[in-house]
Amino acid sequence: MTAPARTAHRHVDVEGVRVFYRESLPDRADAPVLLLLHGFPSASHQYRGLFDRLASRYRLIAPDHPGSGHTEAPAGYTYTFDRLADLTEGFVRALGLTRFALYVFDFGAPVGFRVAERNPEWIAGLIVQNGNAYADGLSDAAIELLSQRPDMPGAEQRVRAELTLDAVRAQYVTGVPDQALVAPDGWTLDHHFLERPGRRDAQAALLFDYHTNVESYDRWQAWLRKHTPPALIVWGEHDPFFTEAGARAYLRDLPDAELHLFGTGHFALETHVAEIAPLVAAFLDRTQ
Repeated sequence: MTAPARTAHRHVDVEGVRVFYRESLPDRADAPVLLLLHGFPSASHQYRGLFDRLASRYRLIAPDHPGSGHTEAPAGYTYTFDRLADLTEGFVRALGLTRFALYVFDFGAPVGFRVAERNPEWIAGLIVQNGNAYADGLSDAAIELLSQRPDMPGAEQRVRAELTLDAVRAQYVTGVPDQALVAPDGWTLDHHFLERPGRRDAQAALLFDYHTNVESYDRWQAWLRKHTPPALIVWGEHDPFFTEAGARAYLRDLPDAELHLFGTGHFALETHVAEIAPLVAAFLDRTQ
């Protein structure tokens, strides 16, 4: 009988931030390590399906970014992607990680690429799920949203419109052929965290800072070409923000990457975790 998957729920203090993270407890002390960075407007709970399926065989570690989930940042914390990457670096060092595969999704991609760029020796492999790094992958809706700046008339209202319950739900169900397959738990919990003091301000600040990621695409693509990490690309092809073209674009710089497209939306794990989990397992087995 296969041992049941177990997950510990912990905190660690990094740079004055009380970082919450989930860590699986695999059967083997030398199990391959996978660091999972979550996206907007969610938190590490978005990976619950992968933990359920893989926690007994692999050491999965998924922190909540500042401004998300159970992580507690001090008043006055500056929410930028550079700061999130700094915090993630500190988190990796606090846990003593030296070599791991990196799973990036949505906001987690620009955080993860910054970390990888600074510490290429850490990265044993790269798993990308609807995490964009190419102009090809930006839909018209994404370009319109990400063009907003705080000093533009109406920009604050436009950005904060993405933080309502209806908007959060739409991120989960848009592009999903059978919306009954998407449990309401994810967007309900995301909205709960957005209701906490200061959280909408934090997420709005990150949306306004997202242009720094687009401006870094060329640099990250050069990093991929230089270091050629083993890569697995899994993508919901009906994502309204990060399009299928963004998934295929990775093959220009990583021609040996494994690409799988799924007929679903942005949060592909909500509907296709049963198909994606074995791909992740096989990838970890052959890269670590």
